[in-house]
Amino acid sequence: MGLRILVFLAVLMGVTGSPSVTITPESASADMSAYPNSVPETAEETEIFGQQKVLIVEEAEEDVMATGELNPDHYPAQRAAKVVQHYLNTRYGSPYRLFGLHGVHSGNAEDVADSGRKYQLEISVQEFISNNTEKCSAEVLFPRGEQQRSPQVQASCEELLKINTEAQEEAFYQQYKTNQSLLSADLPDSYGNIDPGMEPLWHLGAVASSYIMLHESTENTLYSMAQVTNITQLATENDQLKFDYHVLLHEMTSQEIVHWKLLFTWSPSEGVKVLQMEQLPRCQHCAKPPNTN
Repeated sequence: MGLRILVFLAVLMGVTGSPSVTITPESASADMSAYPNSVPETAEETEIFGQQKVLIVEEAEEDVMATGELNPDHYPAQRAAKVVQHYLNTRYGSPYRLFGLHGVHSGNAEDVADSGRKYQLEISVQEFISNNTEKCSAEVLFPRGEQQRSPQVQASCEELLKINTEAQEEAFYQQYKTNQSLLSADLPDSYGNIDPGMEPLWHLGAVASSYIMLHESTENTLYSMAQVTNITQLATENDQLKFDYHVLLHEMTSQEIVHWKLLFTWSPSEGVKVLQMEQLPRCQHCAKPPNTN
């Protein structure tokens, strides 16, 4: 019997409107962590601009370690394809270039000796700001071993990489490089809105967050950025803009919302350079337990 589940799935924003979202995993009618290898067979989608997409899905089971040809709609293929999105953002993302997974067309998985498991994928990738989409080939290797290592990715999306954003990036850089008062803001604001002039900072947070999600991704995870809760611009003596971000990431399999702190720099010539990634406690304001030793 099919099990109908209401899932709140955080995805990256588009190009107009407000990217506000409220995520309450406990409100889902069933705990997805009880079905780590369960995947949507069919889905009715209601997309809310910004980050939130509501899926009403029919549940079906599939072994996450399946080999050979994969169902493009099932978790194994979707998880590997999502890693490609994070890889593209870390390599080519900017305040005016933000990549997202648009769809998976085909997938194949195989064990590679002692190296790990390799996924061959045909996917569609969307560049959200220009709203261009391209079919891309990609390969993802999840390394095997006791110590977790980042997936190794190769992807070919040549047409999307030809989108020229140099003028917008240079204007953004000069605006904040010459800013007399360093920026401090919450995105969205207390009313759930983002001023259009602040959207590039939201995009920059999504790009920087992909560094965390790429590093943390395994065959058992499915990450998306849920929210930027705070941005602080920091002083710097070199030619890089420097930012401190507090972001919320949604791990779809466990339905957990994870807090991370990101310290990074950005410039048009150097792109994003992450200096520090720190996972924050679930309860940010809880006092530490007394030392009973």
